[in-house]
Amino acid sequence: MTTGTTVVTCLSPYSTEHVKALSGTTEIEVRLVPDPPAPDAVRAAVAGSDVIIGDVRAKHRLDREALETAASCRLIQQPAVGFDSIDVEAAAEFGIPVANAGGYNAETVADWVLMAALNLLRNGSVRDRSMHTGQYDRAFERSRELSAMTVGIVGMGNIGRAVARRLSGFGSTVIAYDPVVTDQVSGVQQVSLETLLQQAEIITIHAPLTDATRHLINATTLRQVQPETLIINASRGPLIDEAALIDALQAGTIGGAALDVYEIEPLAADSPLRRLDNVFLTPHIAGDSRQSRDRLMALVSDNLQRVLLHDLPPHHVVNTALLPQTS
Repeated sequence: MTTGTTVVTCLSPYSTEHVKALSGTTEIEVRLVPDPPAPDAVRAAVAGSDVIIGDVRAKHRLDREALETAASCRLIQQPAVGFDSIDVEAAAEFGIPVANAGGYNAETVADWVLMAALNLLRNGSVRDRSMHTGQYDRAFERSRELSAMTVGIVGMGNIGRAVARRLSGFGSTVIAYDPVVTDQVSGVQQVSLETLLQQAEIITIHAPLTDATRHLINATTLRQVQPETLIINASRGPLIDEAALIDALQAGTIGGAALDVYEIEPLAADSPLRRLDNVFLTPHIAGDSRQSRDRLMALVSDNLQRVLLHDLPPHHVVNTALLPQTS
């Protein structure tokens, strides 16, 4: 590193030119890293960095050891909503703010959730596959209307609220559980997790992945749901105990599932989930759309330029409460 040069290290698969464009200046040193896994290269690259752009894929991890070498860093910008690949507590100890891209894909994910729910309720994928194989089966369709469903939303952040807004247009009964967000949302009844599990016919999960939320849906909680309940997850794979979910699906003790995220990604080619007709699967793309990508780049660019060009505090800091307080 040249003395006095501002260093921006990027763990996402962006080019040098892209990073400079996001930063609003060419007067920076850009450090890139190889494809993951490359922990040694990450630690070497972040040492002495002024700003770090996290990995949009959440594959490169920023652990305590890496962050210790970047103690003078002014911002870690995660170009995603999830930030579980970053040790935010260690970052706070070193005085490094960690910002995510909160809300950038809320509308896109909410669209996916409604698509997934309707697909499961109307057996859309199953009927589509049968048509593509030459069948024309008009046997009685045991489908259900979304308006008749009680939908339980776990997590009432940006995405959970966007889902609730869409459900209001369908006339669904909406209940929600969130131990952190307690303010009332119009048309949504706040309930306990136990009540949500017992009453919801569709459960959609929009919670961050923490030690407390890992395997939030497990063998025990799955035994509390109704026999035809549908489980939807477009948040983080490990929020669901995948083995327990597969057991419930195979035993027929729940109605189906729609998953965009998995405990281990990519999903194994021989996963039993791929063989179940009552499971709708997509490859972690629920938050991807042209509009969400534009919002993401604008949000990341704004934060980088606030810090690098204007010496302003970044938006969407997720570890504010942990950072050392200044008078």
